[in-house]
Amino acid sequence: MFKLNKIMYIDPVGPEGACPELIKDLEKVKRENTRIEFTCLKKGPKHLEYRYYGAIILPELLDLLKSLEKDGYDAAIIGCFYDPGLYEAKEILNRMVVTAPAESSVQIAATLGHRFSILVGRQKWVPQMMENIIKYGLKDKLASFKILGFTPDSLHEDEKLTFEKMKEKAKEAVEVDGAEVIILGCTMSYGFYEKLQDYLNVPVIDPVVASLKYAEFLVDIRDRAGWYNSKKYAFESLYLEDF
Repeated sequence: MFKLNKIMYIDPVGPEGACPELIKDLEKVKRENTRIEFTCLKKGPKHLEYRYYGAIILPELLDLLKSLEKDGYDAAIIGCFYDPGLYEAKEILNRMVVTAPAESSVQIAATLGHRFSILVGRQKWVPQMMENIIKYGLKDKLASFKILGFTPDSLHEDEKLTFEKMKEKAKEAVEVDGAEVIILGCTMSYGFYEKLQDYLNVPVIDPVVASLKYAEFLVDIRDRAGWYNSKKYAFESLYLEDF
């Protein structure tokens, strides 16, 4: 029987920062039985470059995730490369799959090559992203972070300039740092990966695309093999009615 899988892409910022144009890219790569939807938070900042911003969105984000599970969604994607609230979400969800761009991208990249490099906008991003790489157990797979010199909002102001900088830094990552896979370390890097991949002749991971394909994979192994986040220790569920 044909089963339709509902997946929600959450832009974890307020309405002004939402990027519904991402749906166009996701529609091109989704499976036939995937229905992808897009939403954003009612409140919140325009970006999550600062830890403070990431902290203040968590209550609304986690409440939204719980409501999506109650509404029968198969998966949700937390659409920021910092992966805010990902482990908290895995703790409170009982069946709905949840993933995020960094987790998805690095897991895929670690499979496609020995080491990967991540193109990031600013040096500011590196410490928090490095914490996630260590948390995901992939520190030894990281070749380098390469700084582009852009904020999330400026990546598409001059796309030709952005692409030239990506080419320069990604080529350096491959030829000098030994990277075999390149990851675009921001969800606002959409629209560049195919051209950069053709230029480099190595896999270039778009984190938005990676998060959708990883979510589809996780839903598939949940439904076909019964494999889901272990609830034994790290993601043991709490009783939300206590709050």
